[in-house]
Parts: sequence; structure tokens; C-alpha cells
Amino acid sequence: MENGTKVPFMLSPMSSDAPSIAASQPAELYLDPAIHRRRWSILAVLCLSLLIVFVGNSSLNVAIPRLAEDFKASTSELQWVVASYSLVFAGLLFTTGAIGDRFGRKGCLQLGLIGFLVGVLLASRATEMWEIIGCRALMGASAAFIMPSTLSILVNVFPPDERARAISIWAAVTGGAGAIGPVASGWLLGHFWFGSVFLVNVPFIAVALIGGVLFVPKSRDPEHADLDPVGAVLSVIGISSLVYALIQGPDVGWASAETLIAFALAVVVLGAFVAWELHVEVPMLDMSFFKNPAFSTGTAGMILVFLAMYGVMFLVTQYFQLVLDYSPLSSAVRFLPMTPIMIIVAPMTPKLVAKFGANRTVSFGLTLVAVGLMMFRGLTTHTPYLYVLLCVFFLVSGIASSMSPMTAALMSAVPARRAGVGSAMNDATRELGAALGIAVLGSVAASRYAHSIDQLRGIPTAAKDLARDSLAGALAESATVGGEVGTALRVGSQQAFMDGLHLAVTSGSILALVAAILVYKFLPVQTPMMGGHGAVGPVDTLDANHLAADALAEPNAVV
Repeated sequence: MENGTKVPFMLSPMSSDAPSIAASQPAELYLDPAIHRRRWSILAVLCLSLLIVFVGNSSLNVAIPRLAEDFKASTSELQWVVASYSLVFAGLLFTTGAIGDRFGRKGCLQLGLIGFLVGVLLASRATEMWEIIGCRALMGASAAFIMPSTLSILVNVFPPDERARAISIWAAVTGGAGAIGPVASGWLLGHFWFGSVFLVNVPFIAVALIGGVLFVPKSRDPEHADLDPVGAVLSVIGISSLVYALIQGPDVGWASAETLIAFALAVVVLGAFVAWELHVEVPMLDMSFFKNPAFSTGTAGMILVFLAMYGVMFLVTQYFQLVLDYSPLSSAVRFLPMTPIMIIVAPMTPKLVAKFGANRTVSFGLTLVAVGLMMFRGLTTHTPYLYVLLCVFFLVSGIASSMSPMTAALMSAVPARRAGVGSAMNDATRELGAALGIAVLGSVAASRYAHSIDQLRGIPTAAKDLARDSLAGALAESATVGGEVGTALRVGSQQAFMDGLHLAVTSGSILALVAAILVYKFLPVQTPMMGGHGAVGPVDTLDANHLAADALAEPNAVV
């Protein structure tokens, strides 16, 4: 067998005996010789499937201003075009992961691809904003079926000694999706109507569906564990309420009734979810996983670092467009160097883990993240792009060397038969961290921005009131006022934005350092899931490349 891997003989599920074999097939599909032979073709389909999710999501980012112009959309409608995807995606992750484990991951993957196809086709022909918002929600639901399936299938298809290599390749192929999406959309918007940004994925979805039928094997929990419908309902309501509160908080106010009710509902329902999972015979999410330091530390570490990264990159994207005056397409292009940095650094991670241990490797990576974030304090209203690129180099290098082993640690604590739930937990930490980052660090920056606006001298009170909400609003008001007052408002508001950004990156850097200390102390030295060879975690590795692309999704600056 290839690479010296010894695989005991089993009938292929592609044979006429497939139904009987599927019923007794082990969770570790690499034990089947036929599946082992076509594992790299399976990997290609999984890569393409995940690429579709991120290109489909990030490609909308640069189209937001066009939507505002063509549909006369309100700020709230634009926000919900973005938020509807994240809200539904995060809320369904645990449920779809459990469904994949119980009924079949391949079926969930294909169902997700079909749902995504329907969503993009309908969105491309939409004539009202509510139609686009609904289609985005459908895409988010479909992505919730796709994303956990890809990681759980990969974990079961590749043997431990090849898993790190397979995931590295997967991450390299899909890692640039989030950065490429906005660039492709920018070109399409310059030549076609807005709906073309949705159709870009149609041929890829078709190829992935056909490839899935031909190559991807059936995979499910061999014990056929019962579903947990009560846990599923509680998780959907609890996580959706939490994400909703984080999304709406910066817009309607953290002390508003809407935000407080959403947070209260999230706390009560998630508390009920934990209590139910502790007592039900077959829990959807086994709470005993959190007793494993690998699982709990990986979960907490990823939330903290994604909080820091997403919040800061959200602000840096606005810095490019509203301070340095880059176009959305030009901003997207300037984030493309993140991809080669990731491709170079990520494959080194398994060797670093094998030599120094997962805890030291991740802690060092998080320290690099903290250094990169602190370097962003050097940004001014006239900083050369090369300095920004240097900051990004440290940030992305840290991401590449820290996120991957944390994903491996989390997955190592979950039995292979429950890989879908483990993958869902991994994905949920990313979504919660991203929402927290934009909400919390965005609010920190917004508060400092508003305070700095109040300190401006020689600006009429009415103009300050209009400028206090956002930098975009301040720039629009400065153009309306004109003259010396308009110039003073523009310069002053941009400097106020820099004050807010500096405070946010400092906060993010502190969070990254806290995560580094926690990881060094509690993360296991090695991750057994990878057979002692270290790991590169796909979801987190590719996330680093589309951080900035996701941040482009909200052009109306928080500050």
C-alpha cells in the first residue's frame, strides 16, 4: 500500500455489496483499501466544497455598496445581508454536525451544496432586499451542513500518519478563497450586474456535486447514536440569541432592551442546554469533553484569538478604505499576500509541534499575533502600505502556527465516530470569536472615536453629532460642509478613527497574550489524533486568509 500504510482487506463500498458493507463500515474509512486509494481525489472534493463556502460568503463583501445604490437599502438592511448568514450558520452548526454523524456526512455535504446552489441562483435574480437577506440565510444554513462534514470526512479518510499532510494541502488550496472572493467580485461588478457575484460559484458547485458522487465515501457514526432533538432546539435558540445580541449590540446599543433581552435569552437557554446535555442518555454535545484540557483549552484559545483577530482586521479594512482612500477592490488586493505567507508557514507547523510540542508552538504563535497587533499601533493617516504588510506578516505567521494545533487538540478529544460534533465545535468557536471581535473591539474603538470627535475644536455641534456615529458619516458630512470646516472635520475624524484603532489593537494584543499563557499552561504537548506527527487544522488555517475578506462585509464603519 502507498507510503507503507498497512490496510487490512475490506470490500469497497463502491462494489455491488456496498449496502451491507456500509452498515458495518468503521468510522476510520482509511481502513478500506478502495477508499485509501482514492483519498487524494476525496481531498480535492472537500477542498472545493469548502472553497465554495468562503468564496460565496466573501464575494458579497465588495458588492455591499452596489446593493445600497441599486436597492436604496438602509443601513439595517445592509447589516442583515451580512448578519443573516452568520446568524443561521452559527445557530445550526451543532445540529448539522450531529445530523451528519447520525445519518451520513456525505449526504449532509451534498445537501449543503444543493442548498447553496439554490441560494446563489435565487439571490442572483433578487429584486428586493428581503429576498437577498433570505437567500443569504439559506446559504448560511447550507454552509452549516457543508463545513462540519468536510473536516469530519477528512479525519476519517486519512490515516494518522498522512493526516497532517492532507490537511496542510487542504488549507493551502482553500486558504486563499476568502481573499480571492472580493477580488473576483470587484472585477465582476465592473463588467456585469450585481447578481454576477453570486453566480461565480455555480460551476464549482456542479463539479463538487459530481465529484462527491464519484469519490466521497459514505461516513457516519457506526453506533448510530440517537439524535438529541431537545438539545438541538436549545442549541439553535441559545447560540442564535447570543450571536444576534453581539451583532445588534453595536448598532442599537449594549444597554438597549433588544440587546439585553437577547443576551438574557442566550444565557438562560444555553444554561438549559448544558443542564440537559449533562442528564440526557445520548447527548448531542458530551459535556465530559470539556474535562479534557485539549478540548477546553483549544476551544477557549480559539475564541480569544479569533476575537482579537476579527475585531482588528475589521478596523484595518476600514482604515484602508476610509483613511488611506483605497477602493474596496484595491483593499482586497492588498490582503492577498496573506495567502502565500500562510502557504509557506502552515506546512511547517507539524514539524514544529513534533519538535517543541503543541503548547510551546501555539504559545509562540499567539505571541507573534500579539506582536503583530501591537505593531498596528504604528499606523497613522499616512502610513506606507509596506509597513502594514509587515504587521500582517507577523499576524498571519502567528495565526498559521497557532490555530492549526489548537484545532488538532480539540479534535483529538472527540471520538472519530463523533467527528461531526467535534468539527461543529471547532466552527462554532470561530463564529463566536469573530462576532465577539467585531462587537467588542468595534465598540471599544467606537467609544474612543466618539470621545475624540467630542474634543474637536471649531466644528459646529450639528456636524459633530452627524460625525459621531461613524467615520463614513463624518467623511460624508465633511464633503457637505466643505471649506476649512469641512477639511478640519475630515482630518479630525480620521485621527479620531486612528485613536480608536490604536486602543482596539492594544486590547486585541492583550487578549492574544492571555491566550498564549493559557495555552502554554494547559494545552497538551502532543495531539494524539495525528499519531504524534503534529497537526495542521484546516478550518483555522484557512480562516486566517479570509479574515480581512469577512471584515469587508460591513462597509458602514462601526467607528
